[in-house]
Formats: sequence, C-alpha cells, structure tokens
Amino acid sequence: MRRKIIMTLALMSAVAMEAQESQTVYNFLRLPVSAHAAALGGDNITLIEDDPSLMWSNPALISSVSDKSINLNFMTYMQGAMTASASFTKIINEKATWAASAQYMNYGSIKETSADNEDLGTFSANEIAVTGYFSYTLFDRLAGGVAAKFITSSIAGYTSMAVGVDLGLNYYNENSELSASFVMKNLGGQVKAYNDDFEKIPLDIQLGVTKRLKGAPFRVSATMVDLNHWNYKFFNHFVVGLDALLGEQFYVAAGYSFRRAYDMKISDSNGSESAHMAGLTLGAGLQLNKFKVNLAWGKYHVSSYSILGNVTFSL
Repeated sequence: MRRKIIMTLALMSAVAMEAQESQTVYNFLRLPVSAHAAALGGDNITLIEDDPSLMWSNPALISSVSDKSINLNFMTYMQGAMTASASFTKIINEKATWAASAQYMNYGSIKETSADNEDLGTFSANEIAVTGYFSYTLFDRLAGGVAAKFITSSIAGYTSMAVGVDLGLNYYNENSELSASFVMKNLGGQVKAYNDDFEKIPLDIQLGVTKRLKGAPFRVSATMVDLNHWNYKFFNHFVVGLDALLGEQFYVAAGYSFRRAYDMKISDSNGSESAHMAGLTLGAGLQLNKFKVNLAWGKYHVSSYSILGNVTFSL
C-alpha cells in the first residue's frame, strides 16, 4: 500500500511540474479556478471584476463581488481526471463580505500493480477543499482578505487531512484603473498523514499588478509566483496577460506562464526541446448584470489540454 500511495502522489504532483512542488501534497490547489485568471496565464491576483471565482486567487477580491452570488466551475484535466467547485458570496455591509466554497478533484480510475508488475485491478483517488472567506475594506483603496480551508485526500481508502490559510491584500485606484496585490497561499500543514510521514502543502507567495491602458480598451497584467523559492531562473517566476475589453460586457484574453513553458519542455527523438504550447492560455467572457460566463483554454499537463468554465448567477 505504501508503494501505491507514493505512486499516486507522484501522479497528483503532476498538477505542478516543478521539482520543489512535487515535494508537496494537495497540488490541485495550484490549479486555476477562475477562467478569467486562467486565460491570463493561469495565475492572476489583481483582477477587479464582479467575479466570485477570483477569490480562489486572492480572498481580498471578493470585496468587488455582488451580493448573493452563486458561482459554479468545472475544469477538464488529464484523461479521466477533472475538478469542479462552487461558491456563495454574501455582502455583510459596505466594507465586509463573506463567502464559502467547496472544491473537488477526481483523478479517475488508477491502475494498481504489484512490485512484479502484476495487474491487481484499479483504485480511485480524490481530494476536497472546503473554504470560508472574509474580506474587509481597510482603507479607501485597500482591501484585505483571509481564506481558511480544510483539505482532505483519499487514496484507495487511505486518507490525509490538512488545514490552510490564504492571506491577501489588494490596492485599487479606480481613477487610474491600477490594481496591485500581495498574496500568501496555503499557510498551514497536514493534521493527518497517509502514514507516519507528514508532508508539506503547496505554499505560494505571489505579487501582482494589473493596469488599464489610458485611452485604449486593453488591460495588462503581470504576476510573480512562487516567491518563496529562488532556486531557478528569475524570469520563470513571471506570468503575463492581456485583456481586450470589447465593450462593457465582453472580453477576450491571452496569457503566458514562463515557468509552465519551461517545466513542460520535452525532448523529441532528435533531441529538440518543445513546450508544445504549454504556458500559453486563451479565454473569453460575457459579463451581464445577473449572469456571467467565462471560458479558458490552457495546458497544465504534458498529456492533454484543459478547458475551464465558470458560470455565475446573482440572486
């Protein structure tokens, strides 16, 4: 069973390809939930939109979300694997907002073999995160947010549990349409291990900025990720994105993650390396008063592309 757990954790760590990330568990927490953020490279902590799914990126951003918003999300991943989530947002007063969410990751049916490569059938693996959020406007242009999450994972009947906290700050100047954020994600650790070995959860410190270009329907974003690790190239910390705002209700977006492109490079038979479009993301969204839909395309694993969709209703 120990061998089975180790092999499955290796599969789960494929959610994040970097070497230091493979030393953590619950790496599904690194996958984007917001299709808009996904379209801008997969990591964005600074978008100011009426979009509840952005709170997975930065809990401070729920201060911009409409009252009584219901948000549903779905993402295809590797063959047989998928993730889905849902949230509800409620405004307390003009400064405070709370929300709750649940996220589910299913890795499908996994083949089980013995040490001698004997076929022993299949088993399942899944992970769940349940999170509560609170955001408060600290000053005129500064909002803070906190997200407290309970995480559980199950592999063939073996389980682990963890608790984590996200902390976020967002500065937004409406006049210049400049947004800047700082986020610390997944502070915490396991409270129950699969066996006797307690493992780390994927801590990620991020810094980002988004700016609407003056006199133009474009908005540019840059996010630095994984600032708690500096053992690889500086440039590979960056995720960049561009929105084209086609009126008040529709946008198209594109992004690029330098780190994902670097980590997913593979060599062909001639020794040439290619990222096979990993790192590139595309998306679009329709933003109506009571109904919003966002779609994004990206490659988060070497074996397949992913489609991410969000639907939001305001009651």
